[in-house]
Amino acid sequence: MAHSTVSQVSIAVPTGNDISLRRSVIKRNIVNFGNKSWASNLSFDLKSRNAQKSNQYIVCMSVQQASKSKVGVLPSELETAKEPPLNLFKPKEPYTATIVSVERLVGPKAPGETCHIVIDHGGNVPYWEGQSYGVIPPGENPKKPGSPHNVRLYSIASTRYGDSFDGKTASLCVRRAVYYDPETGKEDPSKSGICSNFLCNSKPGDKVQITGPSGKVMLLPEYNPNANHIMIATGTGVAPFRGYLRRMFMEDVTFKFRGLAWLFLGVANSDSLLYDDEFTKYLEDYPDQFRYDRALSREQKNKSGGKMYVQDKIEEYSDEIFKLLDEGAHIYFCGLRGMMPGIQDTLKRVAEQRGENWDEKLSQLKKNKQWHVEVY
Repeated sequence: MAHSTVSQVSIAVPTGNDISLRRSVIKRNIVNFGNKSWASNLSFDLKSRNAQKSNQYIVCMSVQQASKSKVGVLPSELETAKEPPLNLFKPKEPYTATIVSVERLVGPKAPGETCHIVIDHGGNVPYWEGQSYGVIPPGENPKKPGSPHNVRLYSIASTRYGDSFDGKTASLCVRRAVYYDPETGKEDPSKSGICSNFLCNSKPGDKVQITGPSGKVMLLPEYNPNANHIMIATGTGVAPFRGYLRRMFMEDVTFKFRGLAWLFLGVANSDSLLYDDEFTKYLEDYPDQFRYDRALSREQKNKSGGKMYVQDKIEEYSDEIFKLLDEGAHIYFCGLRGMMPGIQDTLKRVAEQRGENWDEKLSQLKKNKQWHVEVY
């Protein structure tokens, strides 16, 4: 990521514990968490490039915890629901939410732009970690004149409490979809992704139509706090895993995680890493419970001298991964649909080298509900 100087601002944070957050999603001049207890003033580091923007929110890239105490969250009733909320708002009657902030997540050398977008749903569209929101961009569907655009699904990148820990916001991790003409090499705005560009171009206060939440396949199985979790992401597919890890390691919630969380993240280069500071902090604070491996395709080489992709990292650690799966670990995949064939081929090859039948093993993993895939 690009280096920048740091400025500081002191604010009060609602929590029962003594904590400090670094580069957290806060409003520079006002932080309103409702009627909560307030801790003493603590120091927040803000990137100066963000601090120059008035009335902005700053992306929570990492957390600095005094003696690993965790962040207090409200409302408590978000912990007590037995079943996940599902399809509270449908495409014909979406919820009108408000954009809180849009922040560029990647450095200058990243191919393309990825944004962290915080949306205020007022507590009216609750969700669980691993679920998705639908977004309906403004305007009419060119294929169905007079009708709205189709819903686009985005994995939610925050816990149920949101980045402000009050249960009123959700965060999305969105890559701006652009199209380059293969002949001229120039961008063709007419073929750009309608919804991703709407979201990345939006400003605080803009309205956004959302549906959902949807999805059950990526829900965190909290009934077993000792379970191990292997998370494999490419690009913005890291979104649900950010939510998992904040719930495991950042928030003071009823889920007391005691297992191992292992994240594999594949991106193009160092400037393309998403939430890297946040994940690196968990490594420091929870070295026995968190592992983090990056596959940087344009900077690293695999053992054959080719580009390093997540499947190469999986192969590198295949003995440990297969052992964890045999012991009941959950494995999750999230990202572009094109990631799966290479990963499946690698797992099949590794299984055969171990004298195992991959098709039988995969069938058993699915039967045991250890296999979770969300690709788009």
